[in-house]
Parts: sequence; structure tokens; C-alpha cells
Amino acid sequence: MLFDISRVLAVFGGVVLFAMAWLTAVSVTGRAAFSTPIPGDFELVSIGAGVAIFAFLPYCQITRSNVIVDFFMVRAPTRAKTICDAIGALLYLVIGAILTWRLILGGLDMYRYSERTMTINFPRWTTFPVSVLLMMFLVVVVAYTIWRSIAETRANRFFDVD
Repeated sequence: MLFDISRVLAVFGGVVLFAMAWLTAVSVTGRAAFSTPIPGDFELVSIGAGVAIFAFLPYCQITRSNVIVDFFMVRAPTRAKTICDAIGALLYLVIGAILTWRLILGGLDMYRYSERTMTINFPRWTTFPVSVLLMMFLVVVVAYTIWRSIAETRANRFFDVD
């Protein structure tokens, strides 16, 4: 179930990135051809990119697709690799929990002070609930991958991702 939700969120993130690319292309074309870009295009692209990145993170974690440097672990035994995976995931869990907590506080501050974007006057706090939910899901996925790495260590083998 976590894998399926992660995959759907990753597809959603891809759709958002596609929309941001389309928005940029339309704005650049409008600027070049008609001297009328889309107002606030850079603001909308930054908001969309942030949401897309948060949507990709759970899938990257659950499929072991995060960027890692495993040069010195290539020839290590499976048990050593799974222990390192568990330790790395534990650190990621701590970081994810802290980021979730700070996103909540940051969103509340932006709501409290009615912070808005400069060009289109978009309320900045409105993107925080989505980001917080995506980060909370990431924390759940990371907790699962810690459990998975511990189970893999005990079994001395890697499990299938999906």
C-alpha cells in the first residue's frame, strides 16, 4: 500500500512538473512574441517545483532511488549494506521529522502574518498544508524502510521493492 501511494504521488509530482514546464514555455513564448509574459510565472514555478519535490521523496525512499554514494560499499556483504541502510534511514527519519515540524511552524507564521507573493499576491501559506502532508507521508515511508532494513539484516538479503 505504501508503495502504491508513493507511486501515485510520484506521478502527481511529474504532472505538476509538466505543468510548470508548460507554464514556463507559454510565458517565454508570450514574452518573446507578444511582450506579454504570464505574470508571476516564476512564483508559480517555484511553488509547483516545491510541491513536486515533496511528492517525489516517498517514492525515491521506498524504491531505494535516492542519490547515494556507495563507492566503498560496492563489495561489502549484504548485512553491512542493510545495516548502513537502516542507519541512513534513521538519520533521514530525524531530518524528515524536524522538517515537518518546521514546515508546520513556518506555514502557521505565514498564515498569521498574511504573507503573500510579490507579483500575483498569492497567499504563501496555502501550499504548506500539502507540503506538510507529503512530508508526514515521507516520515511514515522512512519508518517503514527502517523496519525493512532491519528485517533484511536479519534475513541477510535484500527484499523486493514493490
